[in-house]
Amino acid sequence: MFQLNKAENPVGAVLVIYTGGTLGMVYDYRAGPDKAGQLRPFDFSQVMDRVPEIQRLDFDVSLITLDPIIDSSDMKPAVWVRLAQAIEAHYNEFDSFVILHGTDTMAYTASALSFMLENLGKPVILTGAQLPIGVARTDARENLLTALEIAADRPDGRPAVPEVCIYFNSLLLRGNRAKKRESVHFNAFHSENYPHLAMAGVRIEYNRPFIAPADVSHPFSIHTVIDANVTVLKLFPGITPAVVNAILAIPGLRGLVLETFGSGNAPTDAWLSEALSAAIGRGLVVVNVSQCEGGRVTQGQYQTSSRLQEIGVVSGADMTTEAAITKLMVLLGQFPYPGTVAQQLGTSLRGEMAN
Repeated sequence: MFQLNKAENPVGAVLVIYTGGTLGMVYDYRAGPDKAGQLRPFDFSQVMDRVPEIQRLDFDVSLITLDPIIDSSDMKPAVWVRLAQAIEAHYNEFDSFVILHGTDTMAYTASALSFMLENLGKPVILTGAQLPIGVARTDARENLLTALEIAADRPDGRPAVPEVCIYFNSLLLRGNRAKKRESVHFNAFHSENYPHLAMAGVRIEYNRPFIAPADVSHPFSIHTVIDANVTVLKLFPGITPAVVNAILAIPGLRGLVLETFGSGNAPTDAWLSEALSAAIGRGLVVVNVSQCEGGRVTQGQYQTSSRLQEIGVVSGADMTTEAAITKLMVLLGQFPYPGTVAQQLGTSLRGEMAN
């Protein structure tokens, strides 16, 4: 563990967990001509050279680095478990946590952690950058500093935002409601179906009615058994029985996220509902989420979704695909019975879906 800042009279303590990603990269101009300008990770314990403002904060900041650091495209459930375990190991030492993460799979990690961290009473904020920290116009500096400020903020003696969030480009979003929408501009993440939790400008303005209260009624704990035997089936016009049957026949498959049209609609072909019904009968848990970023699944509103409801497909309401996948993984790791998983899947556990 490395101390990034030791405040004179600290108002709190934040632990930064660095996993990798663009934020911690610099351009390697010393490489050979065929590699000139490629990105390489730098020693993040030297971050004060790039962001000296950290040493002006009125709270302590410590750093641990994932070993090895990874590109977020290589993110796996095993790394989520390591992150949850790191938070658990240091939960009583620190008031909040900031996870530095690549943007490509940040929404998956934020969603997964929201379900893995039980009875969370402290902020866990993920952030990253679109440009490396060594670039003059980088967004890394603002994202890092503001994420730290929000994590440490205790306006009434209690954490301002005691949940898993993503902070990016002035907006704080509920982690399991966020999606990556941009790979070019700085506004990389948005939350179409749930308001932002805070907006950072001259002041940090909190959207308090939409922030979940700290759950301190029971001790903090973590879920570490993740079942990754899930997949996504995105419906499209002309999808064939061969495609659907091949997916449903995957050995060991326990969960399926079905991406449907509009408000949860699917083709009315008998073969499709029969194939899904047979799979559900064998114990497969199927959840229906919309391909639309805005809106929600309303099974039974149209004939094209009524059949899905009849055969036992769970309505995902307004869940994102990222939240549905990770929620399935965590629930399948907790419960052996499909009926229990389906019941929990259709219930809002961490504010990931409308009640």
